[in-house]
Amino acid sequence: MTRRHIVFASGLAAVALALAGCGGGNDEASGTTESQTTTETTTASGNTLQGSVGPGFEISLKDSNGQDVTSLAAGTYTITVNDQSSSHNFHLTGEGVDESTDVSGTGMETWTVTLKAGSYHFQCDPHSSSMNGDFDVT
Repeated sequence: MTRRHIVFASGLAAVALALAGCGGGNDEASGTTESQTTTETTTASGNTLQGSVGPGFEISLKDSNGQDVTSLAAGTYTITVNDQSSSHNFHLTGEGVDESTDVSGTGMETWTVTLKAGSYHFQCDPHSSSMNGDFDVT
């Protein structure tokens, strides 16, 4: 069993959301667009991040204050991902990091990652052209 699957915990509410799944269709037909807001750099002391994908064509990475992540200080972070659709995944890549949920799976996963200075990218692999985001680590 991979590390991604070892830490798999969800409450009844998360299970209910996961079972709701995705309505299907393609990303071009969804009519959704990605928007990005500017936030202050989050320090490693606020080291918990929340990733989310689905149930629609939405993907996000937020800091402990619920703000979109655009810049982080280098350090070790705990990332909890809520994968709410068996049509999507959450895939994070960057300097020494390559973590992802399974496209066909749903539920909660928790990763501990060390983010070094550089650029990072997260995306839904099947819908990477429209479901993605980037942030920098300094």
